[in-house]
Amino acid sequence: MTDPRRHLPGVDRVLASTAFAALLAEHPRQRILHHLRSALDHAREDLARGTDGPPPRIGDLAREVEKALALDRIPSLRPVINATGVVLHTNLGRAPIAPAARSAMARAARGYGNLEFDLERGSRGSRYVHCVQLLRELTGAAAALVVNNAAGALVLGMNTLAAGKEVAVSRGELVEIGGGFRIPEILVRSGVRLREVGSTNRTRIADYEAAFDTGDVAALLKVHRSNFRIEGFTEEAGVAELAKLADRLGVHFFHDLGTGLMMDPAALGLPGEPRVADTLANGAHVVGFSGDKLLGGPQAGILVGRKEPIANMRQNPLCRSLRVDKVTLAGLEATLRLYRDPGRALREIPALRMIASSPEELLGRARRLAAALEARGVEARVSPGSSLVGGGTCPGVTLDTFVVEPTTGARSASAVARRLRRGEPSVLAPVEKDRLGLDLRTVEPQEENLLVERLVRACLPDID
Repeated sequence: MTDPRRHLPGVDRVLASTAFAALLAEHPRQRILHHLRSALDHAREDLARGTDGPPPRIGDLAREVEKALALDRIPSLRPVINATGVVLHTNLGRAPIAPAARSAMARAARGYGNLEFDLERGSRGSRYVHCVQLLRELTGAAAALVVNNAAGALVLGMNTLAAGKEVAVSRGELVEIGGGFRIPEILVRSGVRLREVGSTNRTRIADYEAAFDTGDVAALLKVHRSNFRIEGFTEEAGVAELAKLADRLGVHFFHDLGTGLMMDPAALGLPGEPRVADTLANGAHVVGFSGDKLLGGPQAGILVGRKEPIANMRQNPLCRSLRVDKVTLAGLEATLRLYRDPGRALREIPALRMIASSPEELLGRARRLAAALEARGVEARVSPGSSLVGGGTCPGVTLDTFVVEPTTGARSASAVARRLRRGEPSVLAPVEKDRLGLDLRTVEPQEENLLVERLVRACLPDID
């Protein structure tokens, strides 16, 4: 019996065919050749397994290669309409960037800039001067430094302040952050030795003091529990008393704050989340936090505090490995400038505006979206729901909202959610009890018309 794989056309014959002439006129030969070989390999595998049907013809191969070429044009990183109600959605890039920051980042990316050039002196400068004055102004710090992310800030800080020595930290603060990374592991990689004090639920200032009697402690570390809460029979040493202990014993005190809140939490409708400025005012030597959480800017790790430890971090060779580029610095600077007017920051920084959105405002938007869907033949109802701040911040805090629940017809809610994810632009919406629920808190108003179009195409059976 003849092996059916022998009937597959050769590569040269396929490329010389009329069916491939148009493809070769529009696309690089190397990309066509790559996808053609892949298509022939798949066909050989199918035929070897005895798959029913004849070997693919040249026209079949042309259509398969054309589809693969179309997929080549789709970028891996694509825009997503976030209808989950999770504001700082880590999987979706955390804080959306303010228009002013987007413009600044695009401007910085377009060409050359004075990243490391002193325009006044006409000689080489430093990238570490950018954003420093704004951070000092907004937090009351004596010095500041920007690196690539908050974990990098912690690594740099610990390596600078206590390399080869012990760092005392409460057992109740040995948290796991995103991606399965844990504070103890990060500290070990920083070149310090971990000195655990207290217990999971109760750690007193005396526990930190005792660590100095038996160990080689060079720094105190307090980690803000931003992604979980401990309730009940609890106690912890405060920032002010830890700062006094560090000053008395002549060691460093680093507070890993994480969230980066700059404004009054009451303005956002949040409970008592600590602010960066308050933490410094209470005596912390150095505070590390994220640029893309409650600050609402691009991904960055920010260090603010006393001059000497910040200067030492800047001189640490690790600092170069963790440095940020001009685009990030431009976006962060533009975001920080907005905080000079807290009212403007609340209006223009998307994450802050989303968190502060009132249930009444969201109800009005939800009703309008539901009406727009019904006008296009998709029934929808509006129901109360809960949003989340997200991003490992404000654990246990929910924000009252209203969700739009379209009727998905013959398709299951999961099938519609899959169609929404796979479309352009992608839409991410949660499914609960086989109902789709879209929370407009995290949908920009200018995205609503596009969201209606995507929902209509995903829900109605006669539209692909």
